[in-house]
Amino acid sequence: MNKTLMMVILAICSLSTVKAQMKENTVENNKAFQGAVAEQSSYKAIYQLDTNDPKIIEKAIRNINNVLDDPRLKGKLEIELITFSGGTEAYLLGSKFEEPLKKLIQRGVTVAQCLNSLKERNLTKAQLFDFVGYVPSGNGELIIRSAQGWTVIKP
Repeated sequence: MNKTLMMVILAICSLSTVKAQMKENTVENNKAFQGAVAEQSSYKAIYQLDTNDPKIIEKAIRNINNVLDDPRLKGKLEIELITFSGGTEAYLLGSKFEEPLKKLIQRGVTVAQCLNSLKERNLTKAQLFDFVGYVPSGNGELIIRSAQGWTVIKP
């Protein structure tokens, strides 16, 4: 075998070894990842709920509880849950979400309803839980909060 061919084969083998080591390091780095560090003094998020799908409503409530339980964010969160359109049904008297919503409020979450959706659905405030807050428009609330630096989350 000539010397040049031998050098090419050795170079290819070396590159393969380096590439395998790089992959292994990448996997190890990923394995060690524990999430972003919450360096700010406060974080604000508004959850948008515009569907009457019980699974999505449950998901929104679960997501909010999960973020409230995140040890990186303890004492640093301001959360609002805004409902409009089909999401209005989560706040209707007799819905199965009364207790989970009250628990969110007890944990510091603001729960609010769009007044436009009440009008469109021919509903009154008396038909919703008495602990619900109100905003003129759900989309307006999202726009304002977003402009104020809040993260908008749609489960």
